[in-house]
Amino acid sequence: MYGFLLFLWLNLIVMYRTHTCGELRAAHIGQTVTLSGWVQTIRKFGAMAFVDLRDRYGITQLKLDETLLAETTLGREFVLQVSGLVIERESKNANLPTGDIELQVNDLKLLNAAKTPPFTIEDQTDGGDDLRMKYRYLDLRRASVRRNLELRYAVGRAARNYLHDAGFLDIETPFLIKSTPEGARDFVVPSRMNAGEFYALPQSPQTFKQLLMVSGYDRYYQIVKCFRDEDLRADRQPEFTQIDCEMAFVEQEDILQTFEGMIKSIFKAVKGIDYTETVQRMTWEEAMWTYGNDKPDIRFDMKIQNLKTVMQDPYAASTLQLEKGFPVFDQAETVLAISVPGCAEYARKQTDELTEWVKRPQIGLGGLAFVKCNADGTFKSSFDKFFTADQLKALASTCKAVAGDLILIVAGAEEKTRKACSDLRMEMGTRLGMRKPDEYKLLWVTDFPLFEYDAEDNRWVARHHPFTSPKPGHIERMIANNPLIEDAAAYLNHPYAGIKANAYDMVLNGNEIGGGSIRIFQKELQQKMFAALGMSEEEAQHKFGFLLGAFEYGAPPHGGIAFGFDRLCALLGGSETIRDFIAFPKNNSGRDVMIDAPSAIDAKQKKELGLN
Repeated sequence: MYGFLLFLWLNLIVMYRTHTCGELRAAHIGQTVTLSGWVQTIRKFGAMAFVDLRDRYGITQLKLDETLLAETTLGREFVLQVSGLVIERESKNANLPTGDIELQVNDLKLLNAAKTPPFTIEDQTDGGDDLRMKYRYLDLRRASVRRNLELRYAVGRAARNYLHDAGFLDIETPFLIKSTPEGARDFVVPSRMNAGEFYALPQSPQTFKQLLMVSGYDRYYQIVKCFRDEDLRADRQPEFTQIDCEMAFVEQEDILQTFEGMIKSIFKAVKGIDYTETVQRMTWEEAMWTYGNDKPDIRFDMKIQNLKTVMQDPYAASTLQLEKGFPVFDQAETVLAISVPGCAEYARKQTDELTEWVKRPQIGLGGLAFVKCNADGTFKSSFDKFFTADQLKALASTCKAVAGDLILIVAGAEEKTRKACSDLRMEMGTRLGMRKPDEYKLLWVTDFPLFEYDAEDNRWVARHHPFTSPKPGHIERMIANNPLIEDAAAYLNHPYAGIKANAYDMVLNGNEIGGGSIRIFQKELQQKMFAALGMSEEEAQHKFGFLLGAFEYGAPPHGGIAFGFDRLCALLGGSETIRDFIAFPKNNSGRDVMIDAPSAIDAKQKKELGLN
């Protein structure tokens, strides 16, 4: 019986098509074939018409005579089945894989008519973002979108193949869990059977994968949906996908080596790139000091120099001491500079435009200073009357600038100015073509602070999450010290301020693509971490008693990492927007405009859920 059903199924497939629309080549000339697909375009020439028939695999040109045209009304996106003879195309199209042939149609069936679509189903469409999201099922027909989803599939397949070969098990974890509001806000789900109580959707499978390590499944992975109710932007969605991994009996080096290998294997499988160079590593402090952020783009140099430090250095005072005083620098908490190669010949209009760029609300600075390192060895600055020629020369030397470079200088409060200088560096890298989309540079950033101080609540918060272990040399200091802070001004001198996390991020072209840590696996240290975050013993037991209990039954040393799957796909596809690589994304307001979600529920549902 099974064999007979399989025979019928196979014959049904043959009935609709013998080949796909992207399959036929010159070798098929002379064969009779059947195709099915959607009408992309219709071009009529008197009694003859040419139709581009499209399916997921490509486009084949159809040649129809006046008899068939008279019998059938055709329009864009009509669904057709056609049969005919493959012939050589007179006017070949080198841009199409099927461009050497066309199909001389002798039989045509209209499978379904279609309304005229609200935008053209082409790579260069005339549909705006909102319109295409409303009709996403039509947008998905475009070849450019299809290629994005094919790349997403290839990335997932490459990751699974690598992890399978490395001995990892794909294990599912629950989607309905307990709300533990630390970090981002949870999406909550009311329970009908437990009135007044709520599940939460997981922000990550963090505690479950740690429990799997306790259970002895020493290599776990999952390509898993996660949910965070937070403000959105181009690289965020309320639901997103992670390549989530955990390993037992490992140290940090084991994690870094394993997942360098995974990313390199993805490069090879998806992009055909042999990434053979050693992945650079730098500490969090080095990244912040040198590049102004913890996910630097190292495809280009242009490192940040701290001029305030040099100006206040007694050994440098003889060369950088100001003669008349320059209040913009004197009164600033920090003065930072970047040396931009080859831009000393910028005109006034160009430097004024850069000044306006840093004044934008997104950057928020009051202005921009500059020094031109002219080709003849002289210097011209926007503050010439405050600096001598020798001081400008010393400043250029400090910035490692050479003839032809333009030094851009920003000043102000430390945190705001460092971020602004980082943004300016990235902007100049983009303008000068240094951020090439087909060039890939990986980086590990390590040794993050374990804690951040929340001045508003006068308490410590976990920079990563509360299950991250301190660096091995900092564990005893954490256990020995009191987590309480007497006042907001004292936190910098608190012993916790200098504790580093045994954590690591992988960065690709200035984007964090993965982050993880070695985990706490001892009950005493985990309790100390909860106390440092301001949790009472009762609160910690209520929220995480299951994990603390598991640690009493022989938890192994373990650690892991999670990669942002959507972001990784976008970067490999040359895009900054993850929406382009998700089949049915939400918009910037977190709405699915196609199905109109979220939406209200009716009174009966509310009553059943106890939400009246």
